[in-house]
Amino acid sequence: MDSPSQLAFDELGTPLRDTTFVVVDLETTGAPPGGEGITEIGAVKVRGGEVLGEFATLVDPGGPIPPQIVALTGITGAMVSDAPRVERVLPAFLEFAAGSVLVAHNAGFDTGYLRAACRAHGYAWPRTPVVCTLRLARRVLARQDTHSFRLSALARLLGARTEPTHRALDDARATVDVLHALLERVGPLGVHSLEELLDYLPDVTPQQRRKRGLAAHLPERPGVYLFRGPNDEVLYVGTARNLRRRARQYFTGSEHRGRMREMVALAERVDGLECAHALEAEVRELRLLAAHRPAYNRRSKNPRKAWWVVLTDEPFPRLSVVRAPRDGALGPFRSQAAAKLAADTLAGAAGLRTCTLRIPAEGADARPCALAELGRCGAPCAGRQTTAEYAPSVATVTELQAGRGDSALRLAQRQLDDLAEAEHFEQAARRRDQLAVLVRAVERGHRLAALAAIPELVAAAPDGSGGWEFAVIRHGRLASAGVARRGVPPMPVVDALVASAETVLPDAGPLHGANPEEVGILLRWLVRPGVRLVRTARPWAEPARGAGGWRPWLDRVATAEALEALETVG
Repeated sequence: MDSPSQLAFDELGTPLRDTTFVVVDLETTGAPPGGEGITEIGAVKVRGGEVLGEFATLVDPGGPIPPQIVALTGITGAMVSDAPRVERVLPAFLEFAAGSVLVAHNAGFDTGYLRAACRAHGYAWPRTPVVCTLRLARRVLARQDTHSFRLSALARLLGARTEPTHRALDDARATVDVLHALLERVGPLGVHSLEELLDYLPDVTPQQRRKRGLAAHLPERPGVYLFRGPNDEVLYVGTARNLRRRARQYFTGSEHRGRMREMVALAERVDGLECAHALEAEVRELRLLAAHRPAYNRRSKNPRKAWWVVLTDEPFPRLSVVRAPRDGALGPFRSQAAAKLAADTLAGAAGLRTCTLRIPAEGADARPCALAELGRCGAPCAGRQTTAEYAPSVATVTELQAGRGDSALRLAQRQLDDLAEAEHFEQAARRRDQLAVLVRAVERGHRLAALAAIPELVAAAPDGSGGWEFAVIRHGRLASAGVARRGVPPMPVVDALVASAETVLPDAGPLHGANPEEVGILLRWLVRPGVRLVRTARPWAEPARGAGGWRPWLDRVATAEALEALETVG
């Protein structure tokens, strides 16, 4: 019988012969990585020992090349004067390397420059494994085998067909030969897959390697995995499209996060909860995070308990920020500060009072505050406003909350325009940002509430293989999930899912008791391209007179904010 730490044949992951490597080398000016300084990029794409393509270009480094670098590489300022800048080269290189494993000799140097360039010019660095031939050589070769681990010394020792010349493409070609020679040496040691190669690298602790058998029983299916500690406590929760493969990565060199290594050291067991598809896995992860609050999940440290804005129940209502939603509440907001900002903006537009005095229906004789003197409050506290005179302000807010009208937003826009016309531009910009927070919250709240109001909705998404993924949603909660593979009649599957779905009893509030984050997950899935509604208990419709019509205004605001940010950076 195999030992627990030995992977079975079908668990080996991606065989090295089927892995596409992009071996890269850079020449630089020697300046610290910061988005500039690269003078040449060379890369070779290989799979199964066969060269699939090459990438080579000189790069304008954005500054002078020191004489000692010119002497080393032979690359002069004249050679790069007409070369493209790195921001023009990056898209082509990232496309060339897409989906491949990056390889470099002293990989931290090369990837450090490339990461810095991507960060400086707004490109996303690909989340791909990186293999360093320097570290691999130090792991494979003993000191008596070689006096040096420099690329030139390894190329001579291992019989590389290309001699390194301190030019990027030549050095990348030499690194390809070094990589293949090193892989031949680790094969007899049981390293046959990419995962095992990453596991073999020195930064994997023996304790991590010993525990990789904890993931052996997990299915190669989508779902949720739970790492459990010595007292059966849940340490970490995550989702995966392939449970076994994802959980096994925590025991290999592909896991670099210190907190996760600490978690793996504590883990005694990995449980898997198989799910029908990725949507069900995402929802179940959210529920498990709320139930267990695992120590190593950052999301569980600050669970997203929403905040709401409500009208108080008194003769002269005011807006209050609360935790528990009730019918007519505005939200949800992710933070108390955002809810308070939206409440102040809405109160200022509608003319609601902001003081916390308890004012009787017949009025009072308190001294008016400064807002009354500025004309921003009718001063019911001083008896200057009756309940009937105050009622239109309350109606303006309730209409916005219910989606029956947007007069409150138009009043806020008018105040904003007045400030701009008076050339109070900084104050106008602040009001614009405050109004944007309010509009986004109202629009999102209406969209979530529209979905949560439906007693039952069944939707289907193509699975990419000719089949369908189904979700039964009841009052904003995932009540059932399943699939109909290609060739399986879908409607009997739908009927079975509906019959076995969780019973959901609606509660008070705009979302009928549903978790705002879960409703948001379901909404994002429903509006994906290709998702179809199978049946619904009532029409799915959002308010016609809510904040949805303000989407063009929000887009203009976002554009203005982006331009202001660029001007600030410049």
